[in-house]
Parts: sequence; structure tokens; C-alpha cells
Amino acid sequence: MDQKPATIKEIAKQLNVSVSTVSRALHDHPSIGLRTKMQVKKLAEELGYEPNQAAISFKQGKTFTIGVILPNLGEEYFSMAINGIEDVAIKNNYTVLIGQSHENSEREKQIVDTMRRHRVDGVLVSFSKYTRTYGHFEQLENYGIPVVFFDRIPAGMPDAYYVSCNLENSSVELVEWLVKKGHRKIGFIKGPDTIIHSEQRLRGYFEGLKNNNIEINDSYIVQTDLNKEKNHEAMRRLLDLDDRPTAVVAFNDYVALDAIQYTRGRGWKINKDIFFASYANLPVTNYLDDRPLLSVEQFPYEQAEKATELLLRRINSKDTLHDSEKRIVLKSKLVVNEDAQ
Repeated sequence: MDQKPATIKEIAKQLNVSVSTVSRALHDHPSIGLRTKMQVKKLAEELGYEPNQAAISFKQGKTFTIGVILPNLGEEYFSMAINGIEDVAIKNNYTVLIGQSHENSEREKQIVDTMRRHRVDGVLVSFSKYTRTYGHFEQLENYGIPVVFFDRIPAGMPDAYYVSCNLENSSVELVEWLVKKGHRKIGFIKGPDTIIHSEQRLRGYFEGLKNNNIEINDSYIVQTDLNKEKNHEAMRRLLDLDDRPTAVVAFNDYVALDAIQYTRGRGWKINKDIFFASYANLPVTNYLDDRPLLSVEQFPYEQAEKATELLLRRINSKDTLHDSEKRIVLKSKLVVNEDAQ
């Protein structure tokens, strides 16, 4: 039969002291002498005493749990982000409850409701590509559960707290790098309009072309909803052009890899007949023979790490934060894969 964990009452009984004395001794209260503290802690260790977390949570009005909602842990980008979240959470004695929307906005709402009912102390969110309204997140705030967004941030929530990466400047650099390599016909695979970074990437693409006196060719701009079939379709449209681009900028590394796969299937040599650039700079691409020439590093670990720190600050402080503290924007970085050239 499993032995039940020892209680404060048992420790108090064996030492012939009050329950309040044991409790204060375990918490190093200054009113308790050193000898009593040592006796209490020694016996607590011998009996295998563990604090009743439920009682502590009730007393402090917290569950010491944070929720995380993201599209898909199967994507390396989000698994790297989870590492950042868990590292900060564990350091601060918080448990992480993870929910995957799988790019389904209705499922996302269900996860929000579940986390609300479980009374998590706060929620970190990178929302689904189909999320167009944010009422379910605003509802959490109304229940006193703070929300912090990371990576995919809402355009329609002026009071939202978030951590993101500025992709516009790196997009300009990306285009200018390709131009210096002799490319003036540059295609662009745009992501879903619901993701604010899709527009950021496109603005940088336009600015890079403008800086080099290259006229925008609308036929070079195609869109995908990020699934494999649509990625292939976007690439097909570019390859079928009479005057096809010599280089293609893809929404992210996953889109680029699908586009590369389709292009290779059409008999084109990657980064010889047509060149690729993308975003995210995922480590997995280092193991591939055909990969983007360059990619924009978006620092998923650091984004998630800072988002978790911001969420814990909201949970543990009632102070009003300034806009610069509520909205943290990291600078992205252009990474050239020399061995892919």
C-alpha cells in the first residue's frame, strides 16, 4: 500500500508543537528560533513532507499555471518557442498547459474556454491563421486572466500586450542582397492576410525593389494559406509565367521547402536555375541539400522567453505598463547560408 504523504499536523504532533509553529518554521519565519526550524525541517524531510500545492494556490489566489495556445507543435518554430516558455516558467515555479489550435479558430476558442475554466493565471498566444476576431481573448482579460501574444500578434487589439519580430527591415535587406547577386526579377509568396507579418514582409519587399529602381510586377506576387497544396500552387503560378522570376522570396522556410520540392519536380535545379530566400531560419534546413540561400532569423526562443517574462509580470504586478513595455519588438536578422550558394 502506498504511504500517504506526511502532513503539517503529523510533524507538529511528533515534535509536540503547534501547527502554526511548524508552518512558520517551514517558511523561515523570523519569529521561530533556529533550533526549532532545524528540527521541523529535518523531520519534514524524514517523513517525506511536501507542501499542499492546492492549499497554497487557494491561499494566494493563483494556480501557478500558465496556458499556451499555438498553431502546431509539429513546426520546429513553435517547438523552439515552447523551450523558451518552459525555461522561464520552470525558473519561476510555474507549470505550462499547452493547447494546439492546429490552425482552427473554433478549436482555438475551445482551448481558451478550457483554460479559463481551469483558472490558469495567464495565457500566451500565437493564434491560428484563420483567426479574424479576438473576442475570446478579450473575454479572458475580462475574467482577470492576462493575455500576451507572441509572433502572430493581433492587428485589431490596440491594448494588446505582445512580443514580435520586426520583419520589414530584414525584408528590405533580403531583396537588396538578391539584387546585388544579379536578380531583378524576384517573386514573392505572401502568407495569409490574417497574419500581420504577411503585410510586413510585403512592405519590405516593395521597399527593397523601390530602393533599387525595380518596378513592381503584380504577377510576381502570389499568395498561400500555408498548406502544402497551396504552396505548390503558388509556385506553379510563378514557374508558369512566360517571364518567370529568377529568385523567389517565400513566406517562411516551410513554404520555401514546399516550393523547392515542387520546383525540383518540374526539373529545375535549386539555387542554380532559380534561387530561394525565406523567413524563420529553422535549424532543420541545415540538414537539407536544397535549402534557401538566405533566411530571416526571427528568434522564436527569445520571443517566447520575453513574452513569458511579460506575462508573469502582468500576473504578479498590478502596475500599469507603458506602451514600450507592453509591446516588445525584436530586431530580425538576415542569415546567409553560404554552403547553399
